[in-house]
Amino acid sequence: MTTLADVAELVRAPAALSVPGDVIAGAAAAGALGPRTPALAGASVLLYWAGMAANDWADRRLDAVERPERPIPSGRVTPAVAVGLAAGLTAAGVGLAAAVGGRRAATLAVPLAATIWGYDLLAKNTAAGPAVMAACRGLDVLLGASGGRLTRALPAAATVAAHTWTVTALSRREVTGADAALPMRTLAGTAMVAASAAVAAPGARRAAARVDERSGATDRAGAVGEVGVRARRTRSAGIAAALPAVLAGWYAARYGAAQVEVVRDPSAGRVRAAVGAGITGLPALQGALTARGGAGLLGLAVAAAAPLGRRLARKMSPT
Repeated sequence: MTTLADVAELVRAPAALSVPGDVIAGAAAAGALGPRTPALAGASVLLYWAGMAANDWADRRLDAVERPERPIPSGRVTPAVAVGLAAGLTAAGVGLAAAVGGRRAATLAVPLAATIWGYDLLAKNTAAGPAVMAACRGLDVLLGASGGRLTRALPAAATVAAHTWTVTALSRREVTGADAALPMRTLAGTAMVAASAAVAAPGARRAAARVDERSGATDRAGAVGEVGVRARRTRSAGIAAALPAVLAGWYAARYGAAQVEVVRDPSAGRVRAAVGAGITGLPALQGALTARGGAGLLGLAVAAAAPLGRRLARKMSPT
């Protein structure tokens, strides 16, 4: 009898904490944060869970040998239930995106769903696997940007995609272990990803300055001097510039440290730990990108999912 806990393990339910930040970062970059954003994030989570169920269905014979404890090879979830769940979650995710985001969201949700299934059924065990999975995450960021200017979200999409490439490249060695060269390459990629997210966009700094100008006008009406207004404006602009760097540094420190351990000991266990760190650490990167888009407090909220994800990962593997 399949239980809810078995289904949660099948879809790696806690790992979904790494998903809403894609949509939020894309929306922040495109100037599209609004009432539709939470629903689009929900659609993204449904598609992520669909991909996890489809992945285990496609790998059921391999998992019977390499990971017999997984829900399908252990007999806790039948293959028919897994593929049916994957199909249902896919339809629900695409349908929700189209319902709340209209045609523009649907034109991104449909290729996102197709790319997810393409990875699971065709590309996963090929040389193209990491690139296809990276495309999934990049499209997910653009889904969040569908209500605004998509071109403004392209840098954020590329950054999340590059991070995903590193995680996927490592995940291909979770069972066999890796040589030291692989984590050194992914570590270099992580450093570049963090650097790209660390610099606050000029638009975010200008937005902070505009907010302070408005508050400054009120202060002047209350006889607060121009010097005080300028000081606060400078302080807000400094915080807006520093926050993406702080969050990106947090991301790099956590995920980078796990990869350094793989360089020292490229065993399968260390590789799995690094993959888990890459999954659970992604919200910190998404938070940096959200802050880079001018939504500092929301970026902090997104990044807060990282420690929660690590805590949940101790109870249920995200890989």
